[in-house]
Amino acid sequence: MPLTSRRLRAALLATASATLVAATLPAPGPLGIGDRLFPHLGNPGYDVLSYDIALTYHGGNTEPLDAVTTIDARTTAPLEHLNLDFARGTVSSVEVDGSSAGFATEGEDLIIRPPARLPAHVPVRITVRHTSDPTGDTGSGGWVPTADGLAMANQTDAAHRVFPANDHPSDKAYFTFHVTAPEKFTVVAGGLPAGKRRHAGATTWTYRTAHPMATELAQVSIGRSAVLRRTGPHGLPVRDVVPVADRDELEPWLRRTPDQLAWMERQVGPYPFETYGLLVADTETGFELETQTLSLFERSLFTEAGYPAWYVESIMVHELAHQWFGNSVSPRTWSDLWLNEGHATWYEARYAEEHARKPLERRMREAYARSDAWRAAGGPPARPDVPSPDHKISLFRPVVYDGSALVLYALRQEIGAEAFDRLERTWVRAHRDGSATTDRFTALASRVAGRDLTAFLDGWLYGRTTPPMPGHPEWRSAAPRSAEPEPRGPVRAPKPA
Repeated sequence: MPLTSRRLRAALLATASATLVAATLPAPGPLGIGDRLFPHLGNPGYDVLSYDIALTYHGGNTEPLDAVTTIDARTTAPLEHLNLDFARGTVSSVEVDGSSAGFATEGEDLIIRPPARLPAHVPVRITVRHTSDPTGDTGSGGWVPTADGLAMANQTDAAHRVFPANDHPSDKAYFTFHVTAPEKFTVVAGGLPAGKRRHAGATTWTYRTAHPMATELAQVSIGRSAVLRRTGPHGLPVRDVVPVADRDELEPWLRRTPDQLAWMERQVGPYPFETYGLLVADTETGFELETQTLSLFERSLFTEAGYPAWYVESIMVHELAHQWFGNSVSPRTWSDLWLNEGHATWYEARYAEEHARKPLERRMREAYARSDAWRAAGGPPARPDVPSPDHKISLFRPVVYDGSALVLYALRQEIGAEAFDRLERTWVRAHRDGSATTDRFTALASRVAGRDLTAFLDGWLYGRTTPPMPGHPEWRSAAPRSAEPEPRGPVRAPKPA
């Protein structure tokens, strides 16, 4: 039918609008959501709702795992193409909503071109068939080889070295894992068991999370493991995963978890997830890690001479505290990391004070004395310096541990213990299963205290030098002389004397 003048104008307007939208779309290539510390992590234009990850382990740590990752998401903008973070694997095919899609890899991005343009605010299912390579630089995270299998250590930017993902903690989602391994292996993953099927000399294990999870907190353990079960507060199922040969030696440590859970609940309220436990791996990472519902620990922490019992327990509580601070309430950006590590260090120190007579005030005074040096070496707590590209773990500097716990100590000194405890409980309740920012913490602290704490907290969080400590005007921070040595990894501090 010939176009009338009205139809012609409408058609020209529609064409111009489409051209304008297309002009605003990013060109195909690596993307990111602009995180200050990890600018290439995450991808714009969609929100992941769930991951379904199927992995087949063939029994050796040098052979890639076969994998299928299915992502259910919802678009937040019109998309001609969409990106996933992915590296250390080979992609064989991609489907979008059941139809074959074009794809390319560039840098650490998998760039997908759907068969048709995706409008905003619609559901989309992405299925990627790929391999997951456990070899390479294990110090950069992802799969971690153990003496009898594999585990994951994905913090901060390494989940996409295992599976395609929107690899940023601001986009949390539900996870289902289906892991097939030879019958001699035991598989455990984050969440609760959801089935087990034996077939042709192998077993497929299924686990499912009941709460959304950041990609960096995913955990899958494959090994010749014993799974030890006990009950925590209010009937909470607690399961620990340990090398079979070590179950008796580790049991005295593992049986302490229910009491530690009860202690944390007295501090901040109910445990936020469906299960908890320790994954004790025979590997050397240099750190422990708060993977959701199943924290990763090196075997040597419990078996090596030189770690006092109070210290081991305080590290156990550190990882447990992360289940509230960092896991249930995740950082919106990686600059908000102090909210994770500062709080975990705070409760670690509080536990040591109550159970081992290690005074919190003395630890905070020592931290105050070193705080200016820490800030000079690594930036202030809420604006840490960018980690080196070849050593991303260097983000985990002393300023985000004791330097950030010191911020919480100053805040409690300023508003009082009662208001501080109310703030902590309200924070984890208000932001449960979500992500939150430093600004939101400041706003909530101000509301709980009944006065504006912005200027007070800005100095503590963003200042290049340490403000005076409320209640302790005599405390002094030594002028920085040289860069402080960095810890070996996200959690493990040097051995105490």
